[in-house]
Amino acid sequence: MELPVAVQQALGDSAAGVSLRNANQIQPQHLLRMVLLNDSEGNLQAICRRDDLLDLEVLNKQLGRDLRMMQRREQVRVRQRSGLQELPALPSLTGWPTVIDQRVDELESVALELADQKLAIMMPAEDFRQLTAKAERHDFAVDTDTISVNLDNHGADRDQLHSALKKFTGLRIQQRLEDTLELPPLPETAQRIIHLRVNPNAVMGDLVDVVESDPSLAAQVVSWASSSFYAAAGQVRSVHDAVSRVLGFDLVMNLAMGLALGRALKHPKDHPDGYVDYWQQAIWQAQSAGILASMMPRGRRPMFGLAYLAGLLHNFGHLVLAQVFPPHFKLVCRSLEVNPHIDSSVIEHYLLGITREQISAQLMENWGMPDEVTLAIRYQKNPTYDGPHSDYARLLWLGRQLLTERGVALGAGKLADASVYEELGLDREAVEEQFDELVNSKDSIMAMAGMMGQGS
Repeated sequence: MELPVAVQQALGDSAAGVSLRNANQIQPQHLLRMVLLNDSEGNLQAICRRDDLLDLEVLNKQLGRDLRMMQRREQVRVRQRSGLQELPALPSLTGWPTVIDQRVDELESVALELADQKLAIMMPAEDFRQLTAKAERHDFAVDTDTISVNLDNHGADRDQLHSALKKFTGLRIQQRLEDTLELPPLPETAQRIIHLRVNPNAVMGDLVDVVESDPSLAAQVVSWASSSFYAAAGQVRSVHDAVSRVLGFDLVMNLAMGLALGRALKHPKDHPDGYVDYWQQAIWQAQSAGILASMMPRGRRPMFGLAYLAGLLHNFGHLVLAQVFPPHFKLVCRSLEVNPHIDSSVIEHYLLGITREQISAQLMENWGMPDEVTLAIRYQKNPTYDGPHSDYARLLWLGRQLLTERGVALGAGKLADASVYEELGLDREAVEEQFDELVNSKDSIMAMAGMMGQGS
């Protein structure tokens, strides 16, 4: 197979010494990536090993710049000019100033991915150094294998949170987490719903009363029931109608809970470019958790409502991070943009010493949320967790992988192997089919997320 013309030109005389290989057969540490950045001073491209974490804050300090990921539409234009779907790590493709991480020069050979062809160009490191002789060398990338994320010990989360707060805010460690975080108490509507959940004598009228006491919440529930996703026969005229005829007691209870908590914290104006927003993530994961729960064997099937609620609140830590660490939330957003292949938990642990999952689980625990929800949120990034309510956590993990595999921008994902389906008693083929249908209803999901976000 011939190299694309733009790549041949970028390689110049070095083209004669390269070889083409299947990208999957190359050791990951030899693969490089090129990140397009800019600020008010102009464009810059940074090259590092593919799986390393690009520390944007360190790079900016070294260069005295305020670089961030180039906006996606600008990146598309750059790629179109070169005739490539993705740019391999060849500086002359753009001709912009370039910085290269020092670890690249320590390699004996390098591999440049041609993503659209699933191939990679192999070349001796010496040839690459000559090809990039004009580039500056700096130390700005981190081997992710050296970042140890606490996925297993929920008991240590409070200590890590206090440590992170002390490191970044200088606050004295206080006895109560709510005081330390300076977060609002559990909203009144959510408190009333929790009381309903644990009351075996609760009836539909009790839930309708709670929802109707909050006009904004009531309007959203009615709008939700009226959406095309549920295709209700006739017009939905009231909360009672929405609960009794369309949505049902359990779903409305969990929607109301998710809405009440989602409005308890301010939604940040900043967010990582290229990711779907908070409410879209919430609805995608809620729907996927509900689908997976309902497909599990009847004898061990999790409660649909709690699985749905765990999905709806899975990313609540995003809001908490923005409120607890406002200056550093920006760093997290910028780092997620330039490291799309690295899970947010790794990036947050590196930058803050704690993850959004740890923070939100601690808050849920303090608020008295059901253990199923708290532990699902805490362990959603750990498919090997086998403690209490592990099925709820695995449903969130699997749902995330299935959605990212189908192009829903929730962050870094990985393929789920057959063992995950076996452990949950799921038929992989049937699950894949259901998720294809779910993603095909994207417009309805977006509309539902829009309704959720109206009061935020």
